[in-house]
Amino acid sequence: MQQDSLFSPAVPEPLAVRLRPLTLEEIAGQRHLLGKGKVLRRLIEQDMVSSMIFWGPPGVGKTTLAGVIALLTKARFINFSAVTSGIKEIRDVMKQAEANRRYGERTILFVDEIHRFNKAQQDAFLPFVEKGSIILIGATTENPSFEVNGALLSRCKVFVLKALSDDEIFALLKRALTDKRGFGGQKVQIEEELLRRLAVFADGDARKALSTLEMVVLNAEESAEGLIVNEATLEDCTSRKTLLYDKGGEEHYNVISALHKSMRNSDPDAAVYWLARMLEAGEDPLYIARRVTRFASEDVGLADPRALEIAIAAYQACHFIGMPECTVHLTQAVVYLSLAPKSNALYTAYLSARKDAMEQMAEPVPLHIRNGVTKLMRELDYGKGYQYAHDTEEKLTAMTCLPDSLQGKTYYHPTNEGLEKRFAERLEFIKSWKKQHG
Repeated sequence: MQQDSLFSPAVPEPLAVRLRPLTLEEIAGQRHLLGKGKVLRRLIEQDMVSSMIFWGPPGVGKTTLAGVIALLTKARFINFSAVTSGIKEIRDVMKQAEANRRYGERTILFVDEIHRFNKAQQDAFLPFVEKGSIILIGATTENPSFEVNGALLSRCKVFVLKALSDDEIFALLKRALTDKRGFGGQKVQIEEELLRRLAVFADGDARKALSTLEMVVLNAEESAEGLIVNEATLEDCTSRKTLLYDKGGEEHYNVISALHKSMRNSDPDAAVYWLARMLEAGEDPLYIARRVTRFASEDVGLADPRALEIAIAAYQACHFIGMPECTVHLTQAVVYLSLAPKSNALYTAYLSARKDAMEQMAEPVPLHIRNGVTKLMRELDYGKGYQYAHDTEEKLTAMTCLPDSLQGKTYYHPTNEGLEKRFAERLEFIKSWKKQHG
């Protein structure tokens, strides 16, 4: 089996390969791991790398980081693919690593997509990791808690790599246009706004960003001044209209506000449009699902208790399968919430109660609803006079539960919308009963 380095020459090399970082400073993002003084940076700089797992979404630098370690370490570095290698290849590499150890040479084994190895293949690494024959570096897009054997995982430090921010992608694209390994030797003209749109389109994936930039430049218009990238070229190469949307800026909040208010106004067509605007511009579907979940209780509430169930189910679906498949689940939730009866009674109830709670934080809990769990507490009348509702035929008591200064205060005012009308009738019955038996 041929063990090539991560940077074996290929012809022609894609931009993402040509621009692959050679130093820690060139790596985009991951400052929480590679910033000055951070643990992983110190381990790499001091050549004291131990077995570890890099976990993160595609295109965030897992393989790139392993490549930089390969360049900086004094150990023998072997690049191993979980896709093309089996038990036999593992044993051959382990045998070679064990021989190197006897001569005092360390072996770092990088396994890309380690989650693709089955249990038997992962178990084959374990004895060699335990006795130090190899330093294992695995890369995975899946949660290692579920995809890597517990015994092997316990011997590895897990480092979580994050999706790159739009600003980090933007900086990477600018470097690609000036670096001699990229397009530094060509005159490429592209407006900064278009470059930012491309950064948003990449959705945190550096490889996707560089691949798209390469396609855009290859399809740019030629002129005496060089290569000119215009909006039409960008849209053609991204196969979608680049929407005015900045996930961290004002338009982000404008569009999520438009979605929220369209659902509140019971307009499913507008709501689905604004949903599509966000998703097609690269918004995180889980962010939208969280906002939809908030809406389910803030604007629908007990008028339709199933609204919250639908919203939570949509969030879970987004988490399970991601984009683009989860678009239909979010659409289902958004249309359901748009058509559901509306009530903000829960929202206004909390706001009103919050105001009183903030102003009367020192108000003591009434003694009769305190829990008298010790002899001293009972001697101090904790729990004295408590009435257990389940002991009564009506499952109701006239006992009060608010502090004395708030007796008679009402926070929840149900509407007659949808199912909340039934809750209003039940509440009216309860209040009437307590008044009669108080």
